Amino acid sequence: MKSRFQRTLLQFAVTCLAASAGSFAHAQDKVKVGLMLPFTGTYAALGTAIENGFRLYVDEQGGKLAGREIEFFKVDDESDPAKAPENANRLVKRDAVDVLVGTVHSGVAMGMAKVAKDSDTLLIVPNAGADAITGPLCAPNIFRSSFSNWQPAYAMGVVAADRQKHKTAVTVTWKYAAGDESVRGFKEGFESKGGKVLRELNVPFPNVEFQALLTEIASLKPDAVYVFFAGGGAVKFVRDYAAAGLKNTIPLYGPGFLTDGTLEAQGEAANGLLTTLHYADGLDNAKDKAFRAAYSAKHTIQPDVYAVQGYDAAQLLAAGLQAANGDIKNRDAVVKGMASAQIMSPRGEFSMSKAHNPVQDFYLREVKNGQNQLVNVAIENLEDPARGCRM
Repeated sequence: MKSRFQRTLLQFAVTCLAASAGSFAHAQDKVKVGLMLPFTGTYAALGTAIENGFRLYVDEQGGKLAGREIEFFKVDDESDPAKAPENANRLVKRDAVDVLVGTVHSGVAMGMAKVAKDSDTLLIVPNAGADAITGPLCAPNIFRSSFSNWQPAYAMGVVAADRQKHKTAVTVTWKYAAGDESVRGFKEGFESKGGKVLRELNVPFPNVEFQALLTEIASLKPDAVYVFFAGGGAVKFVRDYAAAGLKNTIPLYGPGFLTDGTLEAQGEAANGLLTTLHYADGLDNAKDKAFRAAYSAKHTIQPDVYAVQGYDAAQLLAAGLQAANGDIKNRDAVVKGMASAQIMSPRGEFSMSKAHNPVQDFYLREVKNGQNQLVNVAIENLEDPARGCRM
């Protein structure tokens, strides 16, 4: 017959074994990551680069983040805002993902943010710069590893007026959220340094018939033109602008998306273009050199800003998981870890603002020899104003 002490000791041992077994089982749980990105259409190459960057970081960690294996689920968002709630809910409800990662199109990202808020699902935005995501829609569970539309546009506005000494400008964009916000950011920066925007021109997304706009630009004769296009639209506009004979008479500027991932298709038409972005070719830091070598070895092409943003989305998730000892269900610890993270990115080190948007340097780049080569730092540690955020 066991003594009371022996029974107590036995019960304690059983409890410890159960706890250890539970911890071991928990440690084996996979973190489910839902990639909702464009894999077809205008932005397909961008979505692929983001996925490649994210997976590269995970692969570098042996397929695990903070000791947890990563399981991927994918949905093609088709850059269609109308399908965003259904696609996001498919990942959240059907696949029960722990974290959503997406997307490129700002309109689609807005739909994702609403689903993330309603379901309290962790969301990392690896590209879409919609100001509202870290503005009025900001939330503890929503993070961005890229930029706000305001940031590169504001930086370009300051450069165009203050450094390039332009007095007047015309803006051109697709008529959608990202384009409208980019134009507002450029206008704010340009006019803060004494410039004046003469006309704001636009075409419906994803229209790429630009001839009427080019004719109007020629008649207005501004000192500069600022445009917001990406992907196939950026290729077409840059080529059409040069073909119309405007490139050599009215300088063309834009955020870096104008020439990132598009230079090969743009060819000679892109040479000499100045853009502002949080990444550039030729950054002098060890992290970027290692990243570029690893990415090009795996994919036989050089990475662009989209790959960097995907890579850093994985880094951001890893920071949260590390703070929570690998427990994705410990939401408070995960969020706290992500919010306080200092990310050693290929772009240079950055931190999170209170609205969970990167506080980062923006570079002035010039297209030379098929690259977006670094000119200098346009603005250091630029923080989005996060207007409307009440977090």
